[in-house]
Amino acid sequence: MKFLKAMQKFDSSGIRKVFDLASKLKKPINLSIGEPDFNVPAEIKNEVCKAIKNNKNKYTQTAGIPVLREKIALKLKHENKIITHAENVIVTSGTSGALHLLFHVLLNPGDEVIIIDPYFVIYKQVPQLSGAKVKTISSYPDFSLPVLKIEKAITSKTKMVIINSPNNPTGKVYKEEELKNLVDVLKKKDILLISDEIYEKFTYECEHVSPASIYKNTITLNGFSKAYALTGLRVGYAAGPKDIISEMIKLQQYTYVCAPSISQYAALKALKVDTKKLVLEYKKRRDLMYKGLRENFKIEKPEGAFYVFPKVPKGSAENFAKKAIAKNLLIVPGGVFSFKDSHFRISFAAALKDLKQGIKILNEL
Repeated sequence: MKFLKAMQKFDSSGIRKVFDLASKLKKPINLSIGEPDFNVPAEIKNEVCKAIKNNKNKYTQTAGIPVLREKIALKLKHENKIITHAENVIVTSGTSGALHLLFHVLLNPGDEVIIIDPYFVIYKQVPQLSGAKVKTISSYPDFSLPVLKIEKAITSKTKMVIINSPNNPTGKVYKEEELKNLVDVLKKKDILLISDEIYEKFTYECEHVSPASIYKNTITLNGFSKAYALTGLRVGYAAGPKDIISEMIKLQQYTYVCAPSISQYAALKALKVDTKKLVLEYKKRRDLMYKGLRENFKIEKPEGAFYVFPKVPKGSAENFAKKAIAKNLLIVPGGVFSFKDSHFRISFAAALKDLKQGIKILNEL
């Protein structure tokens, strides 16, 4: 069987490999999973049941149920200072679904995509299906937004820059000044900015800033998986220039058809749910991990998301992860997210007893 040539550049996601490994171990201490460990809030569960009972299980409009698109537009206006309208919003099958649609409607062979290293795995792999070239710009050692490096990497072929704040895997949150400096660079050539804000609710000492509030040529990506533990319901959204959103809606007709109907009603309810107490709990866990590891590991204190990205004291992160697995502790080697094999990702979306045991094992190693 002859497969698409671009698929030869793909390897099975390193995160997925760890998931598969977890299923084979007996009661592992799992600090690898990138999803919340809390249950779906009761009011959202009730809304899902209500939607099922009321037969809300048919196809919806391709772009999403109108009231959800309207409420997302209002949310963006009030919480993110983004002036937009329902027609500028598409509801998608997860934020990953939005990314796939974006790449396929925008990228032509030879186009260039700039991403920040470390990066979420989709940013590097999927653009290649369209024949695009991905340029990775290092943000080591402190993971700040490398604006000057991005500016130097821009060519006449640059189609988009992708950023993720709060960041997976580093927990970095980009400051308003950094984002303004980036926007100043992109404005010169009207380059599209893709802003993945799926961890928006998980910010600790600093404020989350949406670039679309200061730069119109931005696609904002977000969803309900992380903030409300709806990872399996697969509902996200994209908001941005109407011409791009219209093309995404057109392609969704021929791919995902629509986001899951019941999930959209869950999302509608989720927009009314306050998650501040959950975020405060995660801040405590962040503090526990940071204080527990900083003596033996070089580590940047995460400002958001629910990950810590320490540097291994010596050797490769892959070998270090193997030693951790031998101790029944699952972590993700940083090479999954980066060209460097020097760090590893820990998720602190786990029970306190597991976090404490994980800290003990890592310090022993």
